[in-house]
Amino acid sequence: MPQARPVLTARTPCNYHSAVSGDCISLKGMKFHTCVGLLPHEAHVPQPLELDLTVWLSLRQVGETDSPRELLDYRRLYAIVADTVGDSHHRLLEALCEKIASRTLETGQVDRVRVAARKPHAPIDGPIDYVEVVLERTRKDA
Repeated sequence: MPQARPVLTARTPCNYHSAVSGDCISLKGMKFHTCVGLLPHEAHVPQPLELDLTVWLSLRQVGETDSPRELLDYRRLYAIVADTVGDSHHRLLEALCEKIASRTLETGQVDRVRVAARKPHAPIDGPIDYVEVVLERTRKDA
């Protein structure tokens, strides 16, 4: 009988052990203003968007040697997100997250990626803090 996979949530620790390395780097609460959404005004009026990016990769060699030679630069990860968010209009948060995940995996250093995008001004008729889309991809998904 196949073993059930645990459900990963935003509160799942970074060192969650899986088939890939449990080591990870997270960038939390990156804030942007961009055009995102399906409604006509959302194509023209930038609105706040908050993103988290977590990447799983082995940090053993970097940690043991204290050498930045094998390090995945945090600035590079931020640039991937910022460049993907860019100035263009994204109709769906899901599509934006998918692009960020794909571009992050293209670095070749990442085994798994988790992208979370929060839209606090989602057009919902009722009180809400934000809408959040979360996806995870692995190198074998790419």
